[in-house]
Amino acid sequence: MNTSSHLEDYIYRMYCGIHVTQPNQLDLETIAIRLGLSFEFAPLDSMHINGVIFIDSRKSPIEQWQDFCHELCHALMHFGNQSMMPIQYKDYLEWRAINFAQHACIPSFMLDRMDLPYHEKKAIWVLQKTFHVDYEFAKKRLYQYNMNRSKLKVRK
Repeated sequence: MNTSSHLEDYIYRMYCGIHVTQPNQLDLETIAIRLGLSFEFAPLDSMHINGVIFIDSRKSPIEQWQDFCHELCHALMHFGNQSMMPIQYKDYLEWRAINFAQHACIPSFMLDRMDLPYHEKKAIWVLQKTFHVDYEFAKKRLYQYNMNRSKLKVRK
């Protein structure tokens, strides 16, 4: 039985296609280069414009990694001039990029291989240290991962 979502499958294929299979290989520079994307650090809000991912140079490396994965979604999956789109569609694209970033920063296929502590705070700490994300990001992703996995078990 396939226990992954379309997004999880996409992230798995994307990372395996560029030979990123371990948490220590999750690096924005490596990923951008291997995917053939341009990126720049600049003192402005992170964004994707005309094929270039701009990362806010004023942020911490953890925030930059999280922003990169968010903007990576826009670079890979979203096309067109967002200023011309209805607000509801722009909101949908933002939700999609937030969800993508959760999975790109902390891929399910990597989580599947981990033995996380049973205690939630310890598990969140392990995710923070392993995937270089902040506490709230790790907490949200752990909850999301556990909810998705429990739904999948119920369906059996």
